[in-house]
Amino acid sequence: MAVTVKEVAAHAGVSTATVSRVLNDDPGIKPETRARVTESIRETGYRINKAARSLKTSRTGTIGLLVPELANDFFMTVAQGVEDVLRAGGYGVIICNANEDVKYEEDRIDLLIEQCVDGVIIIPTSSEGTHFGKLREAGIPVVTVDRLVNGFESDAVLADNINGAYSATERLISSGCRRFGFIGGSLELSNFSERFEGFKRALQDYNIPLEENIIKFGDFHVESGYMLMKELMSAEAPPENVFIANYYLQVGATKYLIENRKNSSRQIHIAGFDDMSLSSILGFSSITVSQPMHKMGETAAGMMLERIEEASGSIPPAPPRMVRLKTSITSH
Repeated sequence: MAVTVKEVAAHAGVSTATVSRVLNDDPGIKPETRARVTESIRETGYRINKAARSLKTSRTGTIGLLVPELANDFFMTVAQGVEDVLRAGGYGVIICNANEDVKYEEDRIDLLIEQCVDGVIIIPTSSEGTHFGKLREAGIPVVTVDRLVNGFESDAVLADNINGAYSATERLISSGCRRFGFIGGSLELSNFSERFEGFKRALQDYNIPLEENIIKFGDFHVESGYMLMKELMSAEAPPENVFIANYYLQVGATKYLIENRKNSSRQIHIAGFDDMSLSSILGFSSITVSQPMHKMGETAAGMMLERIEEASGSIPPAPPRMVRLKTSITSH
């Protein structure tokens, strides 16, 4: 049977009102009283009834986190950063999978609204964001991470994709490279379009032509990287240097090169975006752009907590903010 506030009060030798004030973090409670009540809560095994509490506070103490897919180390590292900050702030996290489908993403948004979450952090599935407006209509703050969307403005936390891609390409150029292939995901996604932009700017600044026949686009999965590298290596004049716009594309591209190593004596230099757990041991990798994945999650969670506090105060909300976090370069 669940322990009640009355039982906690009796155990601590205080009134139920005092226990309630401790549970609501009333700053007027004496430290020794707070300590006694906190110890009684621990010893009796009392658990806060969040559903009842939310009726009084209009908050549920939960934040939704909506990601394109769960089986992705990048998204889960961002999620860890989100959870670390929110847990410290007293919030729980409900993680939802959009299954890389806009309709499914919209269904998950409906679910989170039904759950009365206090905010939603979203790594968008696509560039389409008009359905995020449901959250604003429900009075739920939103922070997007990694990608921008069309049709909806909100706080956003992004990597400095353009400068990261530019710096990696520039480093290959400085080592004497002059012909470059490119493997990327859909340019409809802002992170991929920005990385391609950084790549193009570097070539332009160093007067190196962009060869359209060795520029390839697919999705952001291993299988796509494999097929796109196969296309590059089947070109009449395959490139000796390739910029690859994310980790999973690079894994697939590397798999193709390893399987076909005997068919070619060419040396391939790869600059890849994303420093993941196995990046350092991928063959052919010369340069890796590291995103601060955990910090992206932490920053998004911090922005969310600020928005929730704004909503409870009398000051008008600030305009949407965009934070760009710096990348770093590693040579192998």
